[in-house]
Amino acid sequence: MRLIRDQFKHNSLFIVMFLISVISIISVSIIITWTIIRMSEQFFIEKFSITNAKVINQVKESAESFNYSVVIASNNLLHSGTLKTILTEKQTNAHKMSSYFTMSQLMKRNKSNLDAFNISIMVTGRNGMNYSTDRSYWPITDKELQNSDFTRKTLKEPKKLMYHYDERENSNENTGKESYIVAAKALMNRFSGNVYGTMYFAINENEFRKFYTSYTSQGNDVFVIDRSGMIVSSNRNELIGKSEKDFLSYAEDLNDKSKNYFIKRFMGKDHIFFVEYLPSFDMYLFNVIDKQTAIGGLIDKKQLAFIFIGIILVALIIIFFVSRRLTNSLSKLVKEISNASKHDFHQYVSVNGTYETRQIGNAFNSMLEELHEYVEKLVKSQKQQRNAELAALQQQINPHFLYNTLTSIKFMVLQGNRGEAEDAINAFISLLQNTIGNVDETITVRQEVENLKNYVLINQKRYGNRIKVNYFIAPDCMEHFIPKLILQPFIENAFFHGFNRKPQGYINVLVWREKEELICEVLDNGDGMEISLESNLPISKRKQERFTGIGVRNVLERIQLIYGEAYGVNVSSELGKGTRVRISFPIK
Repeated sequence: MRLIRDQFKHNSLFIVMFLISVISIISVSIIITWTIIRMSEQFFIEKFSITNAKVINQVKESAESFNYSVVIASNNLLHSGTLKTILTEKQTNAHKMSSYFTMSQLMKRNKSNLDAFNISIMVTGRNGMNYSTDRSYWPITDKELQNSDFTRKTLKEPKKLMYHYDERENSNENTGKESYIVAAKALMNRFSGNVYGTMYFAINENEFRKFYTSYTSQGNDVFVIDRSGMIVSSNRNELIGKSEKDFLSYAEDLNDKSKNYFIKRFMGKDHIFFVEYLPSFDMYLFNVIDKQTAIGGLIDKKQLAFIFIGIILVALIIIFFVSRRLTNSLSKLVKEISNASKHDFHQYVSVNGTYETRQIGNAFNSMLEELHEYVEKLVKSQKQQRNAELAALQQQINPHFLYNTLTSIKFMVLQGNRGEAEDAINAFISLLQNTIGNVDETITVRQEVENLKNYVLINQKRYGNRIKVNYFIAPDCMEHFIPKLILQPFIENAFFHGFNRKPQGYINVLVWREKEELICEVLDNGDGMEISLESNLPISKRKQERFTGIGVRNVLERIQLIYGEAYGVNVSSELGKGTRVRISFPIK
């Protein structure tokens, strides 16, 4: 097991390269295969849509031809004065027979325009006269006709020839219900606008279907949908009279797209939809083709898969041997480098293999030659490094302090408080003189307290006097030296993060002598915080809390670097009651 682990460790580059190559080749092959299939399908559908558009246009022309014949017949009836007289004048029993005979002759002449279609014509008059060329063809009673929705819609818009769907029980044959497409138009006086009757042209759905049945087949269906989403005609008998409102949304979507087709799910399968609007009928003509039926045999996916698998296997074999050859020298070099520490870095590595590995070997051997020189220089620079750490720690505090001070002055200037801004700037100048201008690492307690007062003045100008700061300095401690800006971070954190929940409070700064130590304390009655039991430092959950941990550790490390680990910072706090920071220095 250990041998296997070592082999894996020293050949990890080869394994990673080979796995990445395998994944890349397989991924690229899958993407290319999928792209080829999609592009082929897309190309076929695009070409197929051009041919299909011609078929749909032929179906549309057949439907428009039928509509044209209906329009000619309806205009003849509308302009017939004889028909108007029969439907408007009061009819006695003696006149009715004559009127029916006249209407039958009139209908025979008018129906000649519709000889190409098996159709029934019916007219109803305002005076109660009704006539139908074939009652058995469209078995609707006069009462049903009068109360029908399509009669109501026709009378609402009397100038339009409107097409409607109607369904009737077939009384002559045991074939269930029969579906009809009915064209209706009101008989209206052109001058007065008075409606004196209604005319209807009913065609059986089986007859209407002949306009397109020659273009349908298994998986290739045609649907005629009205404005309500109902299928009024189709080669799929079981769907006639059913509502397919999704078709209407498909038609609206197609109007907004550049393509003349789209692919949607229908009856659990993907279908290609072609749509054409029939303005004369105010209906949509849908040609719906099963995608699998249309393009299922376009590409032999099984053969294509075998070809790509063969290509992948050949590519992987080539990559395996090439990767192995390239990584052998590098793996050997890595093994020698990892064993160099066992020989105290005195054993050189072999320089062979590819150009890159030879360069690495030469560089490693040069590094070994210089390693001992670096160790000697490192020992000599320890003292310089300690001084550099002291300077770096001080600079970590100063920029933080300067940023917050400048931010406070900026807000006072923006608020237009000229007098307060002037006082703040004077205080800030004094701070700069005692911090940046004074290059000494330590200053007296008097100078540190003066800096604190200037800093507090700036913050109180900005935030008001809701936080009081009190100074309790023993007179015999004023001239003792302490590190510069050692108290400021704690005052700053108390100001900005110690009173987030309490509206007001106080901060006390205390300095006194305790035997051979100088004790400084910053005490507040603010929100308090959690203290780590391990480090005795505040627990930081986010950067905006009372103490970030960085400033406190800087102060602690700074004191211990200067005075030793016996001195430093102790923080104690209780949530809701406040925080006490205690700093100890030797008296020097």
